[in-house]
Amino acid sequence: MMKKPVVLLLLIFSFRYVLSQHIASKDTSDFIAVKSKVYTNGAVSCAHPLAAEVGANILKKGGNAFDAAIATQLALAVVYPQAGNIGGGGFLTARNKDGKLIALDYREKAPSEATRDMYLDSNGIADTHLSQDGHLSAGVPGSVAGFFAIYKYARLPFKELIQPAIDLARNGFAITAFEAALLNRFKDDFITYNGNNKVSFVKDSLWKAGDLLIQPELAKTLELIRDKGKKGFYEGETAKLIADEMQRGHGIISLKDLKNYEAKDRVPLQFDYEGYKIISFPPPSSGGLLLEQMMKMTALFDLKKLGFHTAASIHVMAEAERRAFADRAKFMGDPDFWKVPDSALINDNYLKQRMRSFDPNKATPSDSIGAGNPYESHQTTHICIADKEGNLVSVTTTLNGLYGSRVVVKGAGFLLNDEMDDFSVKPGVPNMFGAVGGEANAIAPNKRMLSSMCPTLVLRDNRPFMIVGTPGGTTIPTSVFQSIVNVIDFGMGPAEAVNAPKFHHQWLPDEIIMEEGFDDKVINSLNAMNYKIDIVDGIGRNEMILFEKGKLHAVADIRGNDGVDGY
Repeated sequence: MMKKPVVLLLLIFSFRYVLSQHIASKDTSDFIAVKSKVYTNGAVSCAHPLAAEVGANILKKGGNAFDAAIATQLALAVVYPQAGNIGGGGFLTARNKDGKLIALDYREKAPSEATRDMYLDSNGIADTHLSQDGHLSAGVPGSVAGFFAIYKYARLPFKELIQPAIDLARNGFAITAFEAALLNRFKDDFITYNGNNKVSFVKDSLWKAGDLLIQPELAKTLELIRDKGKKGFYEGETAKLIADEMQRGHGIISLKDLKNYEAKDRVPLQFDYEGYKIISFPPPSSGGLLLEQMMKMTALFDLKKLGFHTAASIHVMAEAERRAFADRAKFMGDPDFWKVPDSALINDNYLKQRMRSFDPNKATPSDSIGAGNPYESHQTTHICIADKEGNLVSVTTTLNGLYGSRVVVKGAGFLLNDEMDDFSVKPGVPNMFGAVGGEANAIAPNKRMLSSMCPTLVLRDNRPFMIVGTPGGTTIPTSVFQSIVNVIDFGMGPAEAVNAPKFHHQWLPDEIIMEEGFDDKVINSLNAMNYKIDIVDGIGRNEMILFEKGKLHAVADIRGNDGVDGY
């Protein structure tokens, strides 16, 4: 079967999105997402055009990139409920105008009553339904604590940052055809996990493009945060509603868990690649370490000479991905609970050793790889923001699966995550993204589950060059990897780099998943190398801002309803 060429895919996705946005509106019924645009002063790229507009308006009012990051995340909690959230968590990688590097960890945590084997039955069999669906799958939310941790770098009153989200929740906004289809698809789950609690995401008839999604309970919750700050979520009325919801559905998040939650400063991960400085997020995200491992392993080869999307270049990159993910399964976890050998995993000699088994003519079976020995040497959303002062912000947040646990806190109107599935519920048992793990990522009270999120910055000559990130579960670091390589090694512009078909290998299962758009000859060559290939509809939804000749070129992925805005 012939694969659709990239240009045709671009046209199809663009047409579908313009059509859906023409049909759907807020009162801005003619609001059409901008996918790529060059700005002079400030830019926002994120998963929804209304949220991008909110962030851009904050920049225009004199806010900086950190102000816009808070406002955009809050808006996404309203207009992008499948991943935007106040009931989940995330990571922020940033560089302020003075060159200070920032890594804020507001990842969810296991409740204090969590136990290592809480998802195993009496026979020791893992029940991933419990870790992925309903109340018991929820970790302690970190997003709201994250907003206030970010706020110390902001300048506008917090009330100005949250009010657009309150207005969108209170007054509603018109959904697109894509959003309507998604709400209809999960209707039964919303009913199953919320019982008699009438949630805003369910109505008697089917959703259709142009319908208003109004969320009055969420608006009230946001108003409590506006008026009472962090305590407006982690204590008082909202905390009580969360605790009541847990009791109703046999969850284990307690009032104490909520009150004790704190965001945490981490040390950003930094490394050099082809004359560029890459800055990404450290554990408890695996994303930054995986990115550094993959880029350093592929730097042993001349990707530019091998060529873009040739069987040879894909082979090199996939083998690097395979080896990095094998290390992820054994060595990576929450550094507050597990000694992650990060410096050893990114050691140049170790990575050269990892690639010694590379055969240029055939795939390396995953069962012959395993993790190295470093001691010898679908459901997330991303935001890119830059302002005129030189502040750079890259943020990835998540509920984990689409709409998280599908549990809406009664009386509070927001969705809880199903992030407990990102722990290793049992060694060797894959999570919803197919990732396996072991002791490093075992469940423990108050521990942060391992993530793949990879909010990343790139500098050239110590000056801003790129902000990049994506959702996509375990495909996050490989998509960020390919987007950066597309620009640096293959000389692509930002839109081409973001929208080019992606591929992904994560060690187990032993296969490459590939988007449509790859040449049949390349796929046949990979098959001849003994790769198993699975063609999928889409991988990730990258956002990027590229700095070009003093301008900000913002790009939103064509794979979704994403949009850019700025001035």
